[in-house]
Amino acid sequence: MSDSDLELDSLDSPDAPLTTPTATQPKWQPPWLSPRASRLHALKAWLRRRRSWTYMLCVAACIYVLVCLLRRVPLLASPLPGYTGPHAVGSVDVEVPLAAPQRIADTLFRDTRAPAFELETVLFTLYYPVARGARSPPLPAHPWIDRPLSLAAEGYARFAHVNSFITRPVFTLALWLVAGGLTVPAEVDGPLLGSEGGHAGHLPVMVFSHGAAASRTDYTAYLGELASRGHVVAALEHRDGSCPGSLVRLPDKPARRVLPFSEGDLAGAVDAPRLKTEQLAFRDAEVAEAIRVLRDINDGRGDDVYAANTRGEGATFSGWTNRLDFSRLVLGGHSYGAALALQSLAHTPSAAGGIILDPGKSSGPLNASVATPLLVVHSDSWSRAHSLFHGRPHFDAVRDLVRGVLDRTGAAWFLTSIGTAHPSVSDAPLIEPLLLRWTTGAHMDVRGAMRQYVRVSVEFLDFLATDKAKGLLAEEVTHEKYGEWVSKAREQSFPKDLASLWEIHVSPASDKPGFISDSRRV
Repeated sequence: MSDSDLELDSLDSPDAPLTTPTATQPKWQPPWLSPRASRLHALKAWLRRRRSWTYMLCVAACIYVLVCLLRRVPLLASPLPGYTGPHAVGSVDVEVPLAAPQRIADTLFRDTRAPAFELETVLFTLYYPVARGARSPPLPAHPWIDRPLSLAAEGYARFAHVNSFITRPVFTLALWLVAGGLTVPAEVDGPLLGSEGGHAGHLPVMVFSHGAAASRTDYTAYLGELASRGHVVAALEHRDGSCPGSLVRLPDKPARRVLPFSEGDLAGAVDAPRLKTEQLAFRDAEVAEAIRVLRDINDGRGDDVYAANTRGEGATFSGWTNRLDFSRLVLGGHSYGAALALQSLAHTPSAAGGIILDPGKSSGPLNASVATPLLVVHSDSWSRAHSLFHGRPHFDAVRDLVRGVLDRTGAAWFLTSIGTAHPSVSDAPLIEPLLLRWTTGAHMDVRGAMRQYVRVSVEFLDFLATDKAKGLLAEEVTHEKYGEWVSKAREQSFPKDLASLWEIHVSPASDKPGFISDSRRV
């Protein structure tokens, strides 16, 4: 550096020694050529000045978001776990138009005068076993929430009674943050187990109905676990106003949005009981239509179903001919869907049994005239909460319903899963375990709870195939009333590993001594 580039520091005293030269920038020199400390040193100095907990948390949050985006995992949720059965799991979305629209009720929407309960298509997702290592088409996994997210967001805003142009974007952003990156861990359009050679036996069938404010994708863990153990499950999506949002897709027509609605959205004098009756009738028709489509696939018309499927999936249906065992058809459901399953059992003579999970407390009267084997499972919170149901405790009404089925069929169970809550059989606790535990009071490990639901369901499905009860279903009654042992002797005889997990309220084992000895675990 030349002497001309230096100037003397200003001094407090003019007589001070002139010893400290300082670099200065000539007027002709651009700023970017001026001598300065390295950018790295400047950054370190800037960070030292701003090193605070708030700042570091913001940096960590930004890094977390970046990593999640790069790895394509949800920001604020846990990914859905893989399935634990001996088989891999395939999934196919199926939406097939009816030959002609079916008007279930004459009720109209107040604003548009369009029919509220006209069935045009049936939509369900099939979960089924696939051989491990089988070659599946390279299709992307199904999203856990159907697109567009804004449709479901508007539905949830309606359920919360805060639907507006301001809240809808907020709900959409929240859904994207929590579940936007979630996918279902199943192979889309994978080949059905045995369709590529090897074992080609018949597979039992289950049709499952979701609860209110839910959709066909809310139970993928439970239903996928059943599929991984050799069952074919059709998870329905109901367009009765109980789903957050659904798109009805017809050929050569724009998709029609179906959002939640209540009696206030309908024309005429429609009260809550009438709405429930018409919703359940609509759901019942969807169950019947889903069974018809499954029979078409089984009867060799899989290619026709594939061609009619407006979701564009089902390319492997030609390999499903004569593979479905309708002699072991089971109807199942959760909450509102459980009430529907009970009703559909009366209208489906071919059904072999029903799996009823937390039957609804505000779904209207429960059908008590079931004439097939029945498994009813309450979550702990469902049994514990005292609720009046048509003039009597809900728990007592369900227990007596199951006792009536036991008298008619000789095979009916009513159980409570200890430590669980109403959402425990759904995917929600697996995605947000801490939040759901805090809000519902469930204290059982979420994966452990799912294992128990799957275990007892499989034991029931096996009973339908063998007529032999095993495991929990071979045990006698432990609690006729929730929380009260029938006797000290029964408390001592009930296996300790089961006592911390289950209460048994109705069981054939208590009425048939031979039922236990023929079926008890070894």
